[in-house]
Amino acid sequence: MSTVTTAQEIIEAPLSAEELAMRYRDLCEDPRLVNVPGKIELDVWGRLVMTPASTCHGRLQGRICQKLAVLGGEALIEPGIATPTGLFVPDVAWANAAFIAAHGGETPLTRAPELCIEVVSPSSSVKELRDKTAAYLAGGAEEAWIVYPRSERCELFGKDGLLERSRYPVDLAGLFDTPVQP
Repeated sequence: MSTVTTAQEIIEAPLSAEELAMRYRDLCEDPRLVNVPGKIELDVWGRLVMTPASTCHGRLQGRICQKLAVLGGEALIEPGIATPTGLFVPDVAWANAAFIAAHGGETPLTRAPELCIEVVSPSSSVKELRDKTAAYLAGGAEEAWIVYPRSERCELFGKDGLLERSRYPVDLAGLFDTPVQP
């Protein structure tokens, strides 16, 4: 005896940003996932990608938020962002007041904030970082930064590629003062 359901049996094509957003909201509201450590992302097929973060990783996120305070607006820690190529969660993002007014109540965000920042972890790959940077910029970010704790450096990207300097006046001096290992 077979049972007919309306649920999709197989994913035949990459999911849209709207479909990923719906899945992400369901995950955020699932009481079974409340205490899962680390951030949860979804690839374009709706598969979960989970990355636990170290204490040092979190410390660096906090330091970045402190540096971003000079811009006003709001720093966001691990906001979900639905992009055309997946639902990604940058380690830190920054948004101005107008962005927060328009999108601050969304889960996940349907547009990327002005700055999206990834802190490299030992499990990070060049492909993953390139894909996320491209996704944030395609999703509306003006800049995407990659922070490398071990080599104590930052790469800044805009829509035209690698930037010599950010258009945002953030002084990153001292970011790595006390050694931070991922």
